[in-house]
Amino acid sequence: MNILGIDFTSSPSRRKPITCLRCTLEGDHLLTQSLEEWSDFDAFNAALAQPGPWIAGVDFPFGQARRFVETAGWPSTWEGYVRHASQLGRDGFRGALEAYKENRAAGDKEHRRATDKQASSISPQKLYGVPVGLMFFEGAPRLLASGVTIPHLHAGDAQRVVVEAYPGVLARQFIGRRSYKNDTRSKQNSDQRQARHSLLHALRDAAPARYGFDVIAPDNLCDDPGADHLDALLCAVQAAWAWRQRDARFGAPDVVDPLEGWIADPHISDRPPAGNPPRFNGVWS
Repeated sequence: MNILGIDFTSSPSRRKPITCLRCTLEGDHLLTQSLEEWSDFDAFNAALAQPGPWIAGVDFPFGQARRFVETAGWPSTWEGYVRHASQLGRDGFRGALEAYKENRAAGDKEHRRATDKQASSISPQKLYGVPVGLMFFEGAPRLLASGVTIPHLHAGDAQRVVVEAYPGVLARQFIGRRSYKNDTRSKQNSDQRQARHSLLHALRDAAPARYGFDVIAPDNLCDDPGADHLDALLCAVQAAWAWRQRDARFGAPDVVDPLEGWIADPHISDRPPAGNPPRFNGVWS
């Protein structure tokens, strides 16, 4: 099976591109194949349009918190509010999120989804620091327009499947809260480089028990101090795990909010790795 791990950014450029690691899942082995860096959204759109079968794990929040959607009066379906956000334009979207927060009490300005609480990830309304709100704005409408299937959110082409990945929840399983990356050159250090190597080595050792397959990946994925290359691998691992769980709701919890979506990782669902999953017959349950 073709597996894509995609580390996303809301403003791709030559300095900070979208990073895609192409892999294959062959039996019980996930093998890296090629690394691509995309300096614009056109390449991302083209990758989503490529004929399947493939599954991609993409690192950005696919949805917003139900509380925000309902309180803000946005459309009551995922497709509806994603289209609404897109129609606002980037400045309008930013303004809508800022206006929502303006008169709300401290601690009640930015809401997290159920899956964010499980994964210890930040609110998809966040516009500063790590601007995952803008990542949602740029990414979710492109997923919807591409016609891919997003399990539990949107039924599209069954041969092109995309799940939400989050490298942080995987990394913490192996190196805790150790810092392993920084995009600011002056803040990059040898401790982070060592942490990246520790993470990759621990993943190789533990992946068979935790994810159900070996991870065969080169050490040079750790050379990137921003860890975009390594994060793309972690996204691929989560996508491959979801694929092996495709006949068990892609590994999702028993209840997934159809407005919010979910992050694909056994740490979220507590589903065991699939030993010998049935052969895919082209029908999604």
